Amino acid sequence: MDFSAFLTSLGTSFVIFVVLMLLFTWLSRMHGNEVVYYPSRILKGLDPWEGGSRTRNPFAWIREALSSTEDDVIAMAGVDTAVYFVFMATVLGILVVAGIVLLPALLPVAITDTGVKASNTTSNGTFSELDKLSMGHVEEKSPRLWAYVVGVYWLSLVTYYLLWKAYKHVSDLRAAALMSPDPKPEQFAVLVRDIPPVPGGQTRKEQVDSYFQSIYQERYYRSMVVTNSKEVNKIWEELEEYRKKLTRAEAVYAKSKTVGSPEGTRPTNRIGFLGLIGKKVDTIEYCNEKINELVPKLEAEQKVTLREKQQSSALVFFTSRVTAASASQCLHARMVDTWTVMDAPEPRQLIWSNLSLKIYDREMRQYVVYVIVALTILFYMIPIGLISAFTTLENLKKLMPFLKPVLRIKVLTTVLEAYLPQIALIVFLALLPKLLLFLSKAEGIPSESHAERATSGKYFYFTVLNVFIGVTIGGTLFGTFKDIEKHPNSIVNLLASSLPGNATFFLTFVALKFFVGYGLELSRLVPLIIFHLKRKYLCKTEADEKEAWAPGDLGYATRAPGDMLIFTVVLCYSVIAPLIIPFGVVYFGLGWLVLRNQALKVYVPSYESYGRMWPHLHDRILASLLLYQVTMLGYFGIKKFYSTPVLIPLPIITLIFSVVCSRKFYRFFYRPALEVVCHEPKEAPNMEQVFRSFVPPSLCTSQKLEDERFEDALSEMSRSTSFV
Repeated sequence: MDFSAFLTSLGTSFVIFVVLMLLFTWLSRMHGNEVVYYPSRILKGLDPWEGGSRTRNPFAWIREALSSTEDDVIAMAGVDTAVYFVFMATVLGILVVAGIVLLPALLPVAITDTGVKASNTTSNGTFSELDKLSMGHVEEKSPRLWAYVVGVYWLSLVTYYLLWKAYKHVSDLRAAALMSPDPKPEQFAVLVRDIPPVPGGQTRKEQVDSYFQSIYQERYYRSMVVTNSKEVNKIWEELEEYRKKLTRAEAVYAKSKTVGSPEGTRPTNRIGFLGLIGKKVDTIEYCNEKINELVPKLEAEQKVTLREKQQSSALVFFTSRVTAASASQCLHARMVDTWTVMDAPEPRQLIWSNLSLKIYDREMRQYVVYVIVALTILFYMIPIGLISAFTTLENLKKLMPFLKPVLRIKVLTTVLEAYLPQIALIVFLALLPKLLLFLSKAEGIPSESHAERATSGKYFYFTVLNVFIGVTIGGTLFGTFKDIEKHPNSIVNLLASSLPGNATFFLTFVALKFFVGYGLELSRLVPLIIFHLKRKYLCKTEADEKEAWAPGDLGYATRAPGDMLIFTVVLCYSVIAPLIIPFGVVYFGLGWLVLRNQALKVYVPSYESYGRMWPHLHDRILASLLLYQVTMLGYFGIKKFYSTPVLIPLPIITLIFSVVCSRKFYRFFYRPALEVVCHEPKEAPNMEQVFRSFVPPSLCTSQKLEDERFEDALSEMSRSTSFV
């Protein structure tokens, strides 16, 4: 990529962002669009335009984002979202503090070196205007390289310091949330798995009750045995679908009375494949018939499920938060494969189908998933390497000679060179997250938040290994293949010396991500178009319309790895090509502003784990730092700098720092600390409500059935104990 193509890419991306920001300012003020731009406020019963959001000033949202506090974010979007902003602020701080020193110190060192060979470049010899500002412009064995050694140490020390401060701050946030005087149902429950076979003369319910009653006595409340609800869920979902169809049909029928004849037109549908073939029926009558047919079927299946399909896991409830926290941390049985106890997730987080999996099943599933993920990373390396190698114009001309006449058009050539590789890579990556989430749940993970954290980890290592390293090595292999053929023994030196050759690709990639990516995030054009299409053609009831504009959450499973990829790229090139640091600062600074706006006005969290994601984010940052330090060791070796061993302590220090942080902070994120949960709530919780909050919807559709459930599922010994 030459300098004009880079400027074209950067300028076009900036113009696109400005246009999208102006569209946001215009569209967000229009009546009818508030459910797309302010759904979080609407769901909390607040005025959508509170605080001057309806102003014509296109920068008003920036002022609101900057003036918001961490407490505002927690109140609107929860602790997990606040922790994510700690991550964004920490990474931004690392780049800003490092850049303050590295830019003024390293750029003059590089640009004033006159002894370098012209072939030593950070952009494959085509971006010479900026090559002079990079480490590639410094002569081999030059004493000037000491400045870069100091730069590597400075960036590492800044990272250690800010990560330590961030870990302490997030720990305080988590403690404050768990000490809240408002009791949360999951704080009074534990999840018990790997329950041994039922002894003779007892039911599963009696087995669980007698076991925990003997240990915790008056602090024990009751238990809920997990059941195999696959069949009852299927019937319940079918019933809910017919109820929804009935509501829509009645709305259509009522509307027809107002726009046509007073009698109206009764809606009809076909009952064959996809409603396209088969007998035509009256929709209202047909739905009523199906509902009347499914209700007794559901009740019968509920009874069978509760009495005959009990599994080897249960939720156990206590009257005290301290007792529940203690139980989740204790070893209850001599054999570790029985009576496994952990703190219960939120009721809305539970993955019920995974709760009954035995410990050895979970272990085997985990190993199988790891193998599948490793193979996925390995085989994805091939297409991503091909994308990197074949989406350059020179390579396209060689592989597809018939495109040469088209590629001679100057404007088209500039645009394609600026965007083609980056867009191809972004589209390719969009296909992966759902597969990784499916694999994470297949491990037997019990909660949605845990599954998302596992998905985030897999996606991070995938993006680093395949996108960062894969694109770099892919481009290097293609560009130096003939040299490798001639000199096979020089492959290591050729690859190492060519690693900086993709700096300009990543400069453009980062610019495209922060200008176009965050522009689309702010403007919400895609959700807006989808909402209006659904409202016009599909929505018949208020419930349909509410479902059409439901905003969802921030999507940590894919957002965090995407941000970590950018941080890894900027970190690894921060000393080799310091000019990338301002791009990283703009990415995380703009991202902080845009996502702050979205967190306060748009997104609604689907779960709350009280910051449990932070240790994983912390470890990913350290993994990126370790990769950066190893990369710099290799690059200094290529520069034939005799004092390169002075950098060897850095990876060791990083590993030690990781161990120290883990031992000091991690256990509090794994299990709740007793000194935190010992604070009594402002009022005693209603334990009946705590219990019922965990009952699956498919098993509590009627009061009659719920009473019968209590007859079967609750212990007699604890029935008299209840807080009101």
